[in-house]
Amino acid sequence: MNRYLFRTLATGGVASALLMSGAASAQDMYKSGVQGLYAGLNYTFMNVDYGSNVDADLETLSGKVGVMATPYLGVEARAGFGTSDDRVLGADISIDSLFGGYATLNLPTNTPITPYAVLGFTRISSTADIPGGSYSDDDSDVSYGLGVNVDMARNVAANLEYMRYYDKDDVTLDGLSLGVAFRF
Repeated sequence: MNRYLFRTLATGGVASALLMSGAASAQDMYKSGVQGLYAGLNYTFMNVDYGSNVDADLETLSGKVGVMATPYLGVEARAGFGTSDDRVLGADISIDSLFGGYATLNLPTNTPITPYAVLGFTRISSTADIPGGSYSDDDSDVSYGLGVNVDMARNVAANLEYMRYYDKDDVTLDGLSLGVAFRF
């Protein structure tokens, strides 16, 4: 047999086997519910600290969609908006929107509880309304946090998470969120 033809057939056979095993793994992953797509909602109680004078308590509602690439690694996107503002030193401070992309490092256990760490970037748009004007700001920063998912049913989990969304120029924005996620 021609050496070129043999290499072509062998390469094609190996590639076909890899593709077929990858497809079978993807089907098993989707059916098992251990890994796959998820979506959820989180209500977050945020605290903004600016220097020693400003301490505002705000709230946001956000949605998230993600995929568990492995039992240990997830990738997700989040987007949300402010649901309440706070009045500090005569200014009404609010979060207009936030969105970001994150990776989660999960620690699967043999219990319904899965702790995780999260790392990514968040873009935040905020407004301060003061007598005589309004000031808006858009900025992004590295975000990180810790959380725990608690399985409530086969495809439903409750969520508790602490996150440092922003820490730049003497401004910090921390959040404690409660949520629910649905696995598909």
